[in-house]
Amino acid sequence: MKRNALRILPALTWVIIVTVLLCLPGSALPKESWFDKIGLDKWIHVTLFLIIVILWCRYVSTSEGKKIRYFSQIAIYFFVYGIAMEIVQKYFIPNRSFDLKDILADGLGCSIGLLISVRSIKK
Repeated sequence: MKRNALRILPALTWVIIVTVLLCLPGSALPKESWFDKIGLDKWIHVTLFLIIVILWCRYVSTSEGKKIRYFSQIAIYFFVYGIAMEIVQKYFIPNRSFDLKDILADGLGCSIGLLISVRSIKK
């Protein structure tokens, strides 16, 4: 494999991991009540989407052109991906549902990932 082809592996691997986690049936998830009290599920969504945006921004950061525009597009694409996954959960994954708060957490993660990525190229 070419060196450039290997650079995409972390980003692709993370997309696969996130997709698998978001498609787990509800029965496979822990049911601890203290998770709800601290909002652990929402923090997990923020973290998953923050990392996904950073990894993809890192991948495209070596290309020429307007990086901030590319970074913004990546954040928007993965925010839409988060919305789509909530729809998939509602209609296709047993014991899962559509959760607007998960979408907001995904959006927050994408936004933070975008800000971190933009700051990294401005240094």
